[in-house]
Amino acid sequence: MRRLLGSAAIALCLLTPGGVMARSLSGDYLAGRQASFDGDIAAAAEYYGRAVQFDPDNPVILERAALAEISLGNIDKASDLASKLISDGSRSQVAHMALIAQHAKAEDYNSIIEMVNDNRGVGPLVDGLLLAWSQLGIGDMSLALVQFDDLSNEQGLRNFAQYHKAMALASVGDFESAAVILENAGTGGMQLTRRGVMAHVEVLSQLDRGEDALDLIETAFGGDLDPALRDMTTALEAGEALPFTHIKSARDGLSEVFYTLAAALANEANDEFTLLYSRISEYLRPDHVDAILLSASLLDDLGQSDLAVKTYARVPDDHPAYHAAELGRAAALRDSDKVDAAIEVLERLTKTHPEEPIVHSTLGDTMRQLERFEEAVQAYSNALDLFETEARNQWFLFYARAISYERLDRWDEAEADFRAALELNPDQPQVLNYLGYSLVEKKIKLDEALEMIERAAAARPDSGYIIDSLGWVLYRLGRYDEAVGHMERAAELMPVDPIVNDHLGDVYWAVGRKTEARFQWRRALSFATYGDSAEDVKVDRIRRKLDAGLDVVLAEEGAPPLQVASDNSD
Repeated sequence: MRRLLGSAAIALCLLTPGGVMARSLSGDYLAGRQASFDGDIAAAAEYYGRAVQFDPDNPVILERAALAEISLGNIDKASDLASKLISDGSRSQVAHMALIAQHAKAEDYNSIIEMVNDNRGVGPLVDGLLLAWSQLGIGDMSLALVQFDDLSNEQGLRNFAQYHKAMALASVGDFESAAVILENAGTGGMQLTRRGVMAHVEVLSQLDRGEDALDLIETAFGGDLDPALRDMTTALEAGEALPFTHIKSARDGLSEVFYTLAAALANEANDEFTLLYSRISEYLRPDHVDAILLSASLLDDLGQSDLAVKTYARVPDDHPAYHAAELGRAAALRDSDKVDAAIEVLERLTKTHPEEPIVHSTLGDTMRQLERFEEAVQAYSNALDLFETEARNQWFLFYARAISYERLDRWDEAEADFRAALELNPDQPQVLNYLGYSLVEKKIKLDEALEMIERAAAARPDSGYIIDSLGWVLYRLGRYDEAVGHMERAAELMPVDPIVNDHLGDVYWAVGRKTEARFQWRRALSFATYGDSAEDVKVDRIRRKLDAGLDVVLAEEGAPPLQVASDNSD
């Protein structure tokens, strides 16, 4: 490592006239490190692969190259690098992971058992589950069950161990025992995941407990079902038995180990680490669509949108999750600035999956973000038309359509939708704030606006937008002294927002703090192109206030002069 880092100065001299790093050990290694730092997985794999050619015995380079290849899903290539690394006497969790994956793919369960027993595994939880499934793979179900139970006794591992034990029992046809475990509260939250519920439903169906299976779906998901869950419900209502598809073999079980850990880590560990597990799950079971979707989502979160697009595209168009994959692909295309391609994907989905509200609402969100508000309104309307009855979770559709109407200056329709959203979700802070602020800007129903914004502020006291709205409505009501504290708090929460700074300047002017007012207006101008608020900044008006003062600007606009609200306390 010292030798590599010590070559940095030399590497700087290896640039060709065009600025491209000439091929060399130090050049490729440093380029690989930079690519890793930038999150460019494909480039990192390429550069580390070149560096390996220069120094095939260097454990640092071998491990980094293997890590990059796993992240790309190239497990066999990573395994070749891992074999070299291990044969040279190194111990590496990444190398062990790659080799175990390769043994699992080949269904070489004895080699996995040997590696785990020789302390060449991945980690305590993973190793215990790998050992149990591998024992099942060599035909020793009794020993596998003992291993699951032993793992259950280790602190913090019971939920994982018991869930996998249930899956193992179901995979060999012992649905009775699997159901007992899945219905036991001691398994914790594993069976409450979407995948866990679906596996439980299949187990119940195999036991001729179709009604219980339908009740489980209703309890877990209500009436908002995706295509896969609808297919299950339709089959159960028709009296059909659902096959157990979640795990059919020990290799599927090993794939599930890596997927289970990836799903558990998704909100806990960094995305780079989590991606290793989901990629191995895909490798062991190419039809594991949940693993594919997770890998694609992680790649998009890592800024690897092009890789995410390719990964989403691997979901077959006849799979129930195809629309979810296409929605993800559209998001990844947008993230890579391929907006037209994203819209094309979404518009095609509205034709292939017209019965899915989320398809239309996602198109609506995209059009709204692009300020194509007419098209957004139509998309949201299409989504709302698909619901037979109103439900609480539809509030956002009304809210989003209301914003689109408001931007089109169709206020009556906007207000109706805002109020419809509040009927479904009366205390939703975003809706309360947006409607309240809109009423303030229109200078109508100010008392009602204040009540709405106060409720929003009570729910979200650290939201700069909402606290700004509270200060602004008090200003509009002539309660200037009360407005000051709220506007100052909003400026603390959002110090570079131009609208907030402009508002604070107006409030300062209203209470006679004119020097501070001009300071805030200058700040507002300095941030005029900043963030989402930039399009609403009235630059010329702020400049005029700096030149002549707020009182003159209000007079020129034909607005009422500043006037402190009368005190009716007597």
